[in-house]
Amino acid sequence: QVQLVESGGGLAQPGESLRLSCEASGSTLDGYVVGWFRQVPGKEREGVASISADGGGTKYEYSVEGRFTISRDKNSVYLQMDSLQSNETAVYYCAADLSEYWYADYWYLRPTSFPYWGQGTQVTVSS
Repeated sequence: QVQLVESGGGLAQPGESLRLSCEASGSTLDGYVVGWFRQVPGKEREGVASISADGGGTKYEYSVEGRFTISRDKNSVYLQMDSLQSNETAVYYCAADLSEYWYADYWYLRPTSFPYWGQGTQVTVSS
């Protein structure tokens, strides 16, 4: 079982950028599809972006496309968030699924597609 650790959250003003990182504690993310999700109190967790195990496939929620970029190297998956908006204040989670397959539809933006989850990192966008 992989243990995920997020970092990089914090406070940003509207229009600014933050970069989140997701690592596997004591192991690597090789072979895992990884997704980023966010949740605010009282609302369902929503998918933001996901990336295939080989890094060749990505999927974004429509409201972040063009502003957020997901990427990966051997040990980590990153979420570069540019032009942040105040309504994007949330706890951001990374999640992983051990899979060599990639689905180009919204399968990997669904929380139920991922069995492994980190504890989350708070992102606050406020002036």
